[in-house]
Amino acid sequence: MSIHFKFRPLRRIFLLSLGLLFTISCSSFIHKTGLMWERSKADLSKKEVQIGDFKWVYLEGGESDETLLAIHGFGGDKDHWTRFSKYLTEDYRVISPDLPGFGENSRIQGESYSIKSQVQRLHAFATKIGLKKYHILGNSMGGSIAGVYAATYPDEVTSLTLFDNAGVDGPEPSELYKLVKEGKPNPLLVGSVEDFDRLMKFSFVNPPYIPGALKTYFTERAIENRNWNEGIFTQIRAEGFPLEPLLPKIKAPTLVIWGREDRVIDKSCTIPMDKKLKSPHKIYILPDVGHAPMIEVPKDSAQIWKDWKINLDIPISK
Repeated sequence: MSIHFKFRPLRRIFLLSLGLLFTISCSSFIHKTGLMWERSKADLSKKEVQIGDFKWVYLEGGESDETLLAIHGFGGDKDHWTRFSKYLTEDYRVISPDLPGFGENSRIQGESYSIKSQVQRLHAFATKIGLKKYHILGNSMGGSIAGVYAATYPDEVTSLTLFDNAGVDGPEPSELYKLVKEGKPNPLLVGSVEDFDRLMKFSFVNPPYIPGALKTYFTERAIENRNWNEGIFTQIRAEGFPLEPLLPKIKAPTLVIWGREDRVIDKSCTIPMDKKLKSPHKIYILPDVGHAPMIEVPKDSAQIWKDWKINLDIPISK
């Protein structure tokens, strides 16, 4: 009896550890299954390519000669475009990469993750996978990258689409800008489950449904990446507004889509963009939508893009 009693606490610890391991394994399995299901509905498959020190993991789908290169925002990843892509891969080839420092791409201490640095890396990626002429789309930080990219490589970009893009100084400061300036907690940085819930409410008017297991996975990743993301946010903020002075240099037809209730980057940024863009451009401000229209209203966003693209009557891009 005494021997049995001595080992009972160890047995409890073992069973608890086994249960925890099982829970983590199940959560990981459900997360992977959920993402695979979402990607399969969008006809997207995961690929990867090594470029220098960075491992680029990306989604690709569709077999059209026309290619869309979609760039996620701060703290995001390639799957931020999955539900949007669902409505496009039947007619277009869609490629959505994880940027260096995010998602499954490499995170290398000491490297610059500024907008200009990411533009150079993105061009190396596009060259590596054989892109010649293509449409480029970006959201938030990814919008700033896409815009600077279009100004830097005008002969390669057929059209530019910006969703609530960073990189431009609007006349009205956003709620995020005010919070950061006052030294209050940055709602884009997640340190707890409560922070993740606040982030969702801050970013969306109607947050997209996320199954429990997936929400747990995304929350844990956001908490784990908090300090890393804060470092990148500091780098980007120090750049100021790199897209704004380059707006007149953009040659590609440009579509701007913005959520009217965006609390991250104020819709008033569309005012200097409308004035400074010299290329043909169209601006849509969507009511009851937040910072990421391609996630919050993916079908509507895709339809706006398709209708705009058809009316452009531009040559097929490859």
